[in-house]
Amino acid sequence: MKFTDYHISTELKTNLEKLGFRRPTDIQFKAIPPVLNGEDVLAIAQTGTGKTAAFAIPVINKIQSAKKTGRKTNIRCLVMVPTHELARQIAGVFISLAENTGVKILALHGGVEQAPQIEALQQGTDVLVATPGRMFDLVSQGFLKLDNIEILILDEADHMLDLGFIKDIRDMMRFLPVKRQTLFFSATINPTIKKLAYSLVNKPIRIQISPKNPVAKNIEHSVAFIEMDDKRAFLERLIGQHPDAKILVFVRTKVRAERVKSAMERVEILGTTIHSDKSHAERTRTMENFKKGINKLLIATDVSARGIDIPDVDIVVNYDLPEVAENYVHRVGRTGRGTKKGLAVSFCSSGEKEILAQIEEFLGHEIPVLEVDMGLYNQIVDFSLDTNYNWKKLMKDHEKEQADYLKKKKKK
Repeated sequence: MKFTDYHISTELKTNLEKLGFRRPTDIQFKAIPPVLNGEDVLAIAQTGTGKTAAFAIPVINKIQSAKKTGRKTNIRCLVMVPTHELARQIAGVFISLAENTGVKILALHGGVEQAPQIEALQQGTDVLVATPGRMFDLVSQGFLKLDNIEILILDEADHMLDLGFIKDIRDMMRFLPVKRQTLFFSATINPTIKKLAYSLVNKPIRIQISPKNPVAKNIEHSVAFIEMDDKRAFLERLIGQHPDAKILVFVRTKVRAERVKSAMERVEILGTTIHSDKSHAERTRTMENFKKGINKLLIATDVSARGIDIPDVDIVVNYDLPEVAENYVHRVGRTGRGTKKGLAVSFCSSGEKEILAQIEEFLGHEIPVLEVDMGLYNQIVDFSLDTNYNWKKLMKDHEKEQADYLKKKKKK
């Protein structure tokens, strides 16, 4: 089936053609008809399957049709998302698809001045893509009314729960009309998410894409057993072997991100970091430069792992394994998007083997091991260009030699 076969507006079809959308992905094929029909949807779909368009296409069409009837209603659709980056990205998809349809879109999030957002709200919008914090700020100040919402969309719902937004989601229900269409999208499902979903939707159409394989098939996975102190040398080597690749590196903490960046700078590899200590402007600039390929190495915490569409990421490196097994899926989902091939490499230290076992249990299969014999392992460490790193190694070697010498002397 092609998008030209759908009962959607001519403007939408034109925009889809311009954007290169010809045939729907699995999630789009299964979600668009029930959304057009006004049914509630509960969809579980992995990252990179095209789920934003799966709800944006039918929602734009429904709003465009309603506007043609002359019914004037401000904010017909609310899309709730967990992060600033995701709000901007989803709003961008809506804007691209809504060209010449008369449907207005606004991204509402923190990290920026609220005055321009209030002004934009007062001018009127049809689709509001919002993070919970800024949305509730403006509701409490009386600048935002949600009582005319016809369609509620919760995207990356599992991540919203991870970030502690479950109370916000429940509080939001007080401001929304009971009679509405609700679309609930999540990359993963567990009892908590399931309970929340069924408390919000009414007799939903349930859609689950690739439930037995939560990771895209066109990603090649591998894990290498590397001790924590040696990871920087192996990252240096990996980058050296792929000089033109766009590489996204995930670490566990903000401090680690900055330390890895500094370690790479010492070997003349330039990279940027993104984490919650960065301002909104810094995060936006960093993401744009990485997307455009101005910077080819991005070191990130899990704030960037969820739902962010970064085109043409060649390699994802799990420098630190994620503490939550499900986050492995979201991290590696940044590569191998659509029909493109991707590479996911994980560094596993002795202390992370239990986490690796949890990830493999979640995936339902083992991750292929990238065997590194001790000779090559030591060579990679020894030949790191990190002089600070080599200095530490020389000290260790010296201590070992001293210990061996004293041991031999004792025997004599």
